[in-house]
Parts: sequence; structure tokens; C-alpha cells
Amino acid sequence: MNNNQVMAECSASTDDSKICKRTKVRWIVAGLMWAAIAINFLDRTTLAIATPHIMQDLHVTTEEMGILMSAFFLCYALLQIPAGFVSDKLGQRKVLGLSVLWWSIATGLTGIATGFKSLMGLRMILGVGEAGAYPSNAAITRKWFPKSERATVGGLFDSGQKFGGAFGVPILTWMMLSVGWRETFAVLGGLGIAWAIAWWLFFKDDPAEHKGVNKLELEYIRDGEMDEKDKTMPLKWWQLLRYRNVIAMCIGFFMINYNSYFFITWLPMYLMKDRGLSFSQMGFAASLPLLFGAIVEILAGYLSDRVHSSGRMSLTKTRKLFLCIGLVMAAFIGFAAVSESLAVALVLLCISKSGTVVAASQVWAIPSEIAPRNMTGVVAGIQNCVSNFGGVVGPVVTGFIVGYTGHFEFALLFSAFLLLIAIFNFIFVLGKIEPIKIDK
Repeated sequence: MNNNQVMAECSASTDDSKICKRTKVRWIVAGLMWAAIAINFLDRTTLAIATPHIMQDLHVTTEEMGILMSAFFLCYALLQIPAGFVSDKLGQRKVLGLSVLWWSIATGLTGIATGFKSLMGLRMILGVGEAGAYPSNAAITRKWFPKSERATVGGLFDSGQKFGGAFGVPILTWMMLSVGWRETFAVLGGLGIAWAIAWWLFFKDDPAEHKGVNKLELEYIRDGEMDEKDKTMPLKWWQLLRYRNVIAMCIGFFMINYNSYFFITWLPMYLMKDRGLSFSQMGFAASLPLLFGAIVEILAGYLSDRVHSSGRMSLTKTRKLFLCIGLVMAAFIGFAAVSESLAVALVLLCISKSGTVVAASQVWAIPSEIAPRNMTGVVAGIQNCVSNFGGVVGPVVTGFIVGYTGHFEFALLFSAFLLLIAIFNFIFVLGKIEPIKIDK
């Protein structure tokens, strides 16, 4: 039944025009998804901000702090696929709610850590819990939003990470100076627990079961797609690696994250070491790329959905166009490396970060568009698992290059080179964007 038919039925059955208007419960769900990612980013970043206090109070060495940082990302990356599998099997109401509750308790308990060993255990627990966020959000995108809105939603929820960096980091810094680092962890833990309660009370895995979703919105969400009653998975998760689109997504997102993680790891040091900024000046300058990226990602997702919905381009051409535009922009990081002007370099870095999120808005829409039935979370988990190793490898390689050369120029040029490879990957390796056809 299409929307016109539903409207006709509605008009014939009631004179109340309010009942006949399409509800917008899905956008409340999108807001909760955004908030989960924002909390996700804040909770993983708080340790970095509190590093000077923790090293002094708990007598943690620099080497041990490096291990603590890596422990989170290793657990986070390795648990992506299991988290996606469990999300698809048990539903996102349980899995995302439990994930946020899990990592929020770990965050809150960090405030009572007594040394390296307790911090290590809590960081690993945090990584396990946070692994459920992105795969669950990708699965929710497929269940709760029509094809015409999926890139918009992918860009929206992923932008929570950038908003968390642009606005949350200064707030967390102020909190630590005002009430202390231990109390800051406790406040963040309480924030996540409050979110989990709201999620369990409001969200339903099937929009048809939500009392606030009327018939018009349900038909709009499904957009001609049948609701799958069979919840079995048509193949094992590792068999997905036989398909070129899954391979292309993993390769491309790995290189995107290689570049993207520079902005949340080495950018502050780059601005102080190569550009001569003071600590206070660096704080403002480092937030600019994240702020621009947060805004651009939402706009990119919305615009790509509008381009596809207009009928001017197929879904495949739309996704590839925006991926390539984003990656070309991201490669501007290479020009920033050789620019002599600080102002020009900052503009180029803002363009580069904005480019990575233009690409990310498409990357987070694709799992819901190619996954076999009941496997969106698994596909997203595979993609995010591989891509986060780009986040693990990137800071290490950058550190090695900077240590060898004494500056960041060649490190940034290498990042730009990888982005050019990613462009060719998405043009020639990524195939038609359509549900994977299972080999009999």
C-alpha cells in the first residue's frame, strides 16, 4: 500500500486531520542515536583529557598511559563483529541499551580507580561496551528509516562524535578544573545511565510496535519493503568477506579512519610543534575542524538523500559521487602540510576533516543498503572492526614518521596518498549498491 492509498483510507475513516498527519517518532529515535554516539565519544575521550591529573595522582607513567589508550581501541575494534551479531539476534533495544549502561558504569567507576591495573581493566570493559554502539545504530537505520533518509540519519548519528569533540572537550576540561577528574567521570557515568533508562522506556525494535507511530509513518518507513518475520541469518558472518562490496567498504573506511583519527590524536601536538601555538591557542584551533565536520556531515547526508530521491542519479552513483567528493576534500590535508600560513593551514584542515565526514555519511548508510536480511549489524560491525584498525595504525605510523623526520609534513602527505587510493577503491572495487545476493 502506498502513501496515497493510506491517505485515502485515513480521509475516509475520520475527519480529524491531526490523525491523518504522518507522525515523526523516527526523528526522536534519531536524536537518541545521536546522543548515544556523543556520550560514546565523550566517555572514551575523558581519559585523554584527564591524563595529566591521572599520571600525577595515580603515579602512572607515560608508557603505561599509551598502553591504556591502546587497550580501549583494541577491545573496541575486536568486539565490533560480535556486537553486530548480537545486535541483529537480540534486537537493538536490548543491545544498545545494555551497551550504554555497561560502558557508563565503567566510566563512572574510573573515578575510583587506584592505579594502572584497575584503569587497565576499566578501559578494556569500556571498549567492550562501546563496541555495540555503531553496529546497533546501523541496524536501527534500516528498521526505522526509509531508503530516502538513511544517509541523512547515518550522517546525523555519526556527527554526535564530532559535536562531542567540539563542545564536550572544553566542557570536560572546565569540569575537571572545577570539581576534579574523579567527579567528572562519575557525572559522565550518570549521564549514560540516564540515557539507557530513557532508551528502554521509549524505543521499540519494530516501529509497528511503538504506540506513537501511526499508519502513515509506518508505511513511509517501510517504503515498500516487507517486514521480515523470519529472523534467521542467511549465512555466517565470515562468508560476507567473499563479497566485493564488503571488502571495498572495509578498505575504504580503513583509509578514511587513518586520516580521521589524526584529528583526535596528533592534531594538538601538530598545532603546537609545527605551527607554534600555545596550549590555550591550540585548544580553540583543534576544535575548529571537528565543529565544521559535525555540521557538514549532517548536510552531506541530507543532500545525498535529496539527490537520490530526485531520480537524477541511481543509489550507486549517488553514494560514489559523495564518497569521492569527500575523499578529495579529505586529501587537502596534504596541502595543509606544505602551507606556510597558519590561517591557510587551519582552513585546509577544516576542509580535510569535513571531507572525511562527507564520506562517513555515505559509509554509514551503505550497510543498511547492501546487507542480507537480519545482518545489517554484522556488516556494520565488520566494516567498523577493520576501519578502527586504521585508527590504531594511523597514530603509530604518524608518531614514527614524526620521530624520524622531526616534523609532521611527510606524515600528512602519506595520509593524503592513502586517501587517493581510497578514491580508486570506491570507484573501481565498490560495485552496485544493492542487497547482497546470497550464492546458492
